[in-house]
Amino acid sequence: MACTCNSSRTVDTGFSKTRYALTIFLALTSWVLAYAMLIPVSQWIAHDLLRMEKGSRLGDAASFFFYDAPKILLLLVLMVYLISWLRAGVNAERIRNLLSGRARSLGYILAAGFGAVSPFCSCSTIPLFLGFVSARIPIGITMAFLITSPIINEVAVILLWGLLGWKFAVTYVAVGMFAGIAGGIIMDALHAERWLQPVFRKEQLLIAPIHTMRQNKISLAKRHVFAASEMKSIFRKVWAWVLLGVAVGAGLHGYVPQNWFAEHLGAGQWWSVPFAVGAGIPLYTNATGIVPVMESFLAKGLPIGTTLAFCMSAVAVSLPEFMILKQVMTWKLIALFVAMLLAMFSLAGWFLNAAQAFIF
Repeated sequence: MACTCNSSRTVDTGFSKTRYALTIFLALTSWVLAYAMLIPVSQWIAHDLLRMEKGSRLGDAASFFFYDAPKILLLLVLMVYLISWLRAGVNAERIRNLLSGRARSLGYILAAGFGAVSPFCSCSTIPLFLGFVSARIPIGITMAFLITSPIINEVAVILLWGLLGWKFAVTYVAVGMFAGIAGGIIMDALHAERWLQPVFRKEQLLIAPIHTMRQNKISLAKRHVFAASEMKSIFRKVWAWVLLGVAVGAGLHGYVPQNWFAEHLGAGQWWSVPFAVGAGIPLYTNATGIVPVMESFLAKGLPIGTTLAFCMSAVAVSLPEFMILKQVMTWKLIALFVAMLLAMFSLAGWFLNAAQAFIF
């Protein structure tokens, strides 16, 4: 106990709130500038510095990598620090108890809704997912966010509305929300938290620092120390996997032709829907980027259900995402996650194919 008190006093000694505020302001300003420069810098590195031709497969893959890898790492640093900083000052146990009780159903809806308004692709959702897991938010609520966030994007919804009509846009949002909420319920029912990696199941490692700090009033210095420690710990665990995962995604982005899928997804046979979902899983794109693909597929005569199932699987899950999530989930949980989405997207595709004449 004495050691803890001495340690706490050491943390506060010499800490300047003014210097901290200035440091945070400069860090956030640098972060915003770096994020804003991702596209021009990635284009410059790929096409000017490395002299890769624009529009070529290698050039597209390279510019994709140099954009997406630093984007995810920037989000990882900011989101994990912010969530950890907030965790240090709130009663996490009370929040978890609330979400685990009668408000659990509301938690699924709120998590899916938050995912719907967050503008992230499948890999970019992982920093927030890591923060939720480390805060021991119930696994089902965390999964509801992880599933919904990459599927629904307000820009994509507007594009869908303009290109394909309000019925298709509303259907897309409804299926995405249903997938998130249903997925969360299933994960909780199966107690999927037992299949997280051991470090994320050891509650004492995650909440002991908070309990220690709550013996006295939590100072700004202690919040910063806790948040910085959590951020560095998680960053060290996943940064290499982020780079490897994005490299795989960049290769798929640059070298897998979209026309192949349009030509091989079938013309409405029952097997075409699960095949479309399985074909979409290895890809790596976002909800906004998939809209022109939907329009192209529908113009080529693909059924709406098959098109929707393919595009949702392409944005909701990806090989790069699995490689990063492996640092948080066991293979058993990843397999359950993929199988669940495969089943839900297939069911949605079959239903929409059967109801296409009545709805659209």
